[in-house]
Amino acid sequence: MSRRSSALVFLLAICASATGADYPVRPVRYVVPSAPGGSPDITARILTAELSRQMGQQFVVDNRVGASGIIGSDIIAKAAPDGYTIGQGLAPALAVMRSLLPRIPYDPERDFQPIVQYYYTPNLLAVAPSLPVKSVRELIDYAKQNPGVLLFASSGNGTTFHLSAELFMLMTGTRMVHVPFKAVQAAMTEMIAGRVHLMFNSVASIEPYVRTGRLRGLAVTGRKRSPAFPDLPTVAEAGVPGFEVVSWAGVIAPAKTPQAIVARLNTEVNKALQSAAVGKKLTALGYELAGGTSAQFAAHIKSEEAKWSDVVKRAGVKAD
Repeated sequence: MSRRSSALVFLLAICASATGADYPVRPVRYVVPSAPGGSPDITARILTAELSRQMGQQFVVDNRVGASGIIGSDIIAKAAPDGYTIGQGLAPALAVMRSLLPRIPYDPERDFQPIVQYYYTPNLLAVAPSLPVKSVRELIDYAKQNPGVLLFASSGNGTTFHLSAELFMLMTGTRMVHVPFKAVQAAMTEMIAGRVHLMFNSVASIEPYVRTGRLRGLAVTGRKRSPAFPDLPTVAEAGVPGFEVVSWAGVIAPAKTPQAIVARLNTEVNKALQSAAVGKKLTALGYELAGGTSAQFAAHIKSEEAKWSDVVKRAGVKAD
């Protein structure tokens, strides 16, 4: 082959790569800024298994725990923008931590390329069985009668589990103490033992504990009741009008990832959400499907950051 022919082949390969038509040609690392077994991990494994099938390359889940998602998110932000390190974009890392901490190692707007939001879900308010309350109203009354006594758990500062409780205290005039854990499973273990008293957690993660009676469910935090627990009221229905919190996740990549690859991933995730392998599984676990464009996901992140920065400021939330 002549030099001119070799150069032409090389240029054609570059062009093919730029269109995203041949992407991916090797395994893709999918960083999840959360511990194995939690809600983000469960949903990531459901999604990546289907992406592997659809795209003909393995998507390898890489759990990176710590700092309420900052560690894993920073890995994504600093990866080469070639589509081979992408990951789970979560509310704490993208929409909360910049308001909560004086400095984080990345800029949520500058350093990430949103691909697509793929689910949202209400949280569920549950209490330890040893706590003598059976409704949101009873919990509010108990907390007011015992200010600073109740301990609420979370999987870390700035998570929607943490901020659900901060917003709850702000709207009810109660005062409780935050006890952050590195993983949600550890928090639930401590609740079952009665060493912490309550927690807001995702419906999918906490469902088995509530159904078996190891924890007592009081309400869900969405605008409407959860299909997984139709008998549980929303927090707003149960006596806190206007209360609404949802957890969400999407796929993100490093900034400057080629738009052809962004478009390919967006198409494939939207396709996966329509499949029984992903859509029906997520729905059965209590998640509501999102989908849409990368621009819509970017706008959602921006609106969530505005909401939670306001809550952090009004509630005087500090990193524990």
